[in-house]
Amino acid sequence: MLRRLVAVLLHWFPHRHFTLTGDGGYGSHEMARFAHRHRRRLTLVSRFVPDAQLYTPPPVIAGKRPAHRPRTKGEKLPTPEATVAATEPAERTACNVSWYGSGRRDIEVVTATGNWYHSGEGLVPLRWVFVRDRTGTHRDDYLFSTDPEMAVAPVVETYTGRWSIETTLQEMRAYLGLETTRGWKEATVLRLAPCLFGLFSVVAVLYALLPVRARAAGRVEWPGKVETTFSDAITAVRRWLWVNWVFANHGYGAAFSKLSRPFQEALLSALAPPA
Repeated sequence: MLRRLVAVLLHWFPHRHFTLTGDGGYGSHEMARFAHRHRRRLTLVSRFVPDAQLYTPPPVIAGKRPAHRPRTKGEKLPTPEATVAATEPAERTACNVSWYGSGRRDIEVVTATGNWYHSGEGLVPLRWVFVRDRTGTHRDDYLFSTDPEMAVAPVVETYTGRWSIETTLQEMRAYLGLETTRGWKEATVLRLAPCLFGLFSVVAVLYALLPVRARAAGRVEWPGKVETTFSDAITAVRRWLWVNWVFANHGYGAAFSKLSRPFQEALLSALAPPA
């Protein structure tokens, strides 16, 4: 299905180059072959398998047509995990890259190029990258790009950059009901999904425009939390709309202001509970 969708995208935009990134489920040899066939316009970056079978290109035989079937692969190369195991820590390359959650992280990498082989499916040239978080908070990972000339930092940053998309979809499912409706018609899906994505953006913009005190209202804290979540944002926006729009525009603003502070908080918590 993904290959079909990407094929449609390439057909619609023949003059653009696309970089496709996804989790390990999308980093298959089949998808890598597809990206290699369209390498002038498509690059795939995904998670790699540590024990991938890598080879050099098959030797070029000049002259007469060979009497036997030509080789499909060259000499076998060490697997990524074997290469990493043979690389001393002092020989690894240190980098500072963009990381999950829009921060930056110091990492050390081991990288090499090779041709990924799958039985009966041919070779795919690629660059693989072993990533170790030097702070020790993230597991070791293997990534790859179907562009062997791609530098290490862009490979890592392309993969980690997808995280904002993942969290956006997760939060939209949890708080805005994305993919929970029973719309059986194409028009329903085409109408509803863009509206929910637009609503997500409206909540984010409104939250950014709220006064500092209003942004702190209804915020849920837990140990280790350092950033605002979408649930904080939508709760603060809902509370602000009740006080400054619903109550104010329907003649209840004065009555609400006369209530005791604890009662106001209890009322707002019922009308706009923490998400």
